[in-house]
Formats: sequence, C-alpha cells, structure tokens
Amino acid sequence: MQNAERASGGRGRVVLAVNAGSSSLKLACFTITGTKRTRTLSVLVERLGTDTAHATIEHDGRREQAVLPAKPSAGALAQWVSQIVPLASVDAVGHRLVHGGSRFRAPVRVTREVSQALRALVPVDPAHMPLELDLLDAFAALRSELPQIACFDTAFHASMPRVARLLPLPRRYFERGIERFGFHGLAFESVVEELARRVAPAPLPARVVLAHLGSGSSLCALRDGRSIETTMAFTPVSGVATSTRSGDLDAGLVAYLLREEGLDASAFERLVTREAGLLGLSETSADVRDLMARRATDERAADALAVYCHGVKKALGACVALLGGLDALAFSGGVGEHAAEIRSEICAGLGELGITLEPGANAADAAVISASDTRVQVHVVKADEEAMIAHATSEQIEEKP
Repeated sequence: MQNAERASGGRGRVVLAVNAGSSSLKLACFTITGTKRTRTLSVLVERLGTDTAHATIEHDGRREQAVLPAKPSAGALAQWVSQIVPLASVDAVGHRLVHGGSRFRAPVRVTREVSQALRALVPVDPAHMPLELDLLDAFAALRSELPQIACFDTAFHASMPRVARLLPLPRRYFERGIERFGFHGLAFESVVEELARRVAPAPLPARVVLAHLGSGSSLCALRDGRSIETTMAFTPVSGVATSTRSGDLDAGLVAYLLREEGLDASAFERLVTREAGLLGLSETSADVRDLMARRATDERAADALAVYCHGVKKALGACVALLGGLDALAFSGGVGEHAAEIRSEICAGLGELGITLEPGANAADAAVISASDTRVQVHVVKADEEAMIAHATSEQIEEKP
C-alpha cells in the first residue's frame, strides 16, 4: 500500500471504503484532494463464509490473487485488511450499511451509541447487518481513534414522499418505524453522479428510472434527481425476484406456508432469502450466466429468466406511470451491465414508452444502448458504491474533525 502511505504525507485525505455483502467483500482505498477522488487500491473477496474464500487485489497496475483463512471472522478479515492497507496510513474508514432504519437517513460518524442503535436493526436484515457491524467493531479494536463513518443504502430513498413510505398496515406499525425504506442507495447515487457527468452541462433529465440488476435487484423512479419510489420495501427480500430471494409474495401465501408446512420464522426466512428466486425456479443455479447457457435445453432455466425479466419489466412500467413518462433509463449491477440479452428482453415491446435499443450497442455493453432516433436514452452505467462511501466519509470527517 505504498500509494496510501505516500498520500498520507500531505497529498490528500486517505479513505478506506468497506463494502460488505452477504457473500462478498469489496474494499477500495481512495486519495481525496478537494473534489478529486483517486482510487489507489481495489480488493474483491468472493465466496465469503466458505472454505474457498479468495481475494483479487489490484493496485499500481497489478493484479494479485490471495487466499483467505477458511470462513474468516470479522476480526480475522479486519486483521487481513490491515496487512494490505496499514491503518496508520488511513485517515478514516467508511462502511456500507444496508439498513439505517427510520433514524439514520444520512451518513453518520460511528460512536458507541450509534453502534448500539444499529445493532437493533439486525433482525430486519440478518443477511447483511451482522458482518457489517462486526467489521465496524473489528476495525475499532485495531485502531480505536480511527474515525469510522456508516453510509446507508436506505439513505438515498429518504426523499420518497410519505405515500411511498407507508405500508398498508395498522398505523401503530408505522409509528414503530416499520415502513418502506428501499435499498441499493449507494449504487443508485453513483449512477446518478455518472449520468449527470454524461449529460453535463445540461441538467439531469427530469424523469429517470434506475434498474440495478445483480445478485440483488431493485428499480428506482427518480424525479429531478431524487428518489420518489423504489421496488424494495422494509427489507431487501422485497421487490422483484433476485438470485436467491423471492421478491414480493402474497401475504396470504406466507400464512399458508407457515401453517401448512410447519415453518418457523427462521425456516421461512431461509426459504425466501436463500432458496427462492432464480435458484428456486431453476433448481440449478442463481447465476444469470449459467441460466442463459442452459435455457435452450432446460425449461426450468428458461422459466427462471422469464419470471425475472417479466418482473423487472412490470416494475419499470410502474415507475414510468408514477413519473408520468420517461426521459432516461439506466441499467447497472452485474446483470444490468453485462447481460445484453436480459436488457433486450426487458426493453422488448416498450417502443410506446420511447424505449428502443440499438442491437449492436447493446451487444457491446456500450455506455448508451438506445437507438439514435428514440426518445428515451438508455444507459449502461457501472455502479461504484465504494466511491460514494469514500466521498461521504471524507465529507463527514471534514465537517467533524
């Protein structure tokens, strides 16, 4: 980490961005000088929580592979990270937290009291929050005075109107903080930043739909750069079906399964978060690439992809209806950025909405994939959550030295 060590000598603020998922961990080190962000290191840890966890490390134009301890704890991960990025050279660590609840609607400096409040949200998202919070504690144990900033996926949707946040349940639940929050906010924020850069000096289009499609997927309706609606709700299990998550289900079906299958809360949660979605429908894989390779000969793979595209298209139409029309559409996420066939199927038949793709550009994963004579410009954007984490973290420590 020579880059970070050089930067800490007065050439800019060094921020480590930590982005923990349910089965992966992304890390990035940035040198921030004024409004300029320079990425000096990227780390991707895959198959986290398994015996085959491994990492790809990119820095100084080189790519290296590393093997992690089997099923590493948060403490072991933080210790491993500190060997790659000496914490003495870092000015702050920013963390992605999936859920901020009704209290945390903007990035916040982590104190003991904040940490305790965030622990109360673990039951809402047990797939992500425990590791994310354990990593906060682990970095604090390594260097207690190091500022740590929590950046929330839910914060981007704090601008949603009340009607979009209310769930049709007895009001006492809303008063307890049970509402529609929405997720993927850091990814959406990075896409908005890139779209604004692409259209500058013109302003961002007034009516935009963002489709973040990956192992988790959600859509967001954006008016004048602000979220007014999104497909996920109280937890990331909601919305469109994803790799292993069911997405929205009939509430009556939930009661039926609990009663007739004898499921308890833990078994039901495992069913809808780990065994459903593309994996459940295909019975073979949660990976869109695998299913696309098999769908010509495997009806189950074809069904899974058809349900996925149908759900995204339906959600896209709902977003357009709420916006009263559409000016731009942006795809992001692993599927959104790289699966041309999926984008094509989602956009097929949407000419009346002004959406027509240019086949060659779409096949090449070009930055703009819409036909030149269509009204709605369709973009493919690489989401950069780590850059947003670094930006928010730098702002926080500048405001509160």
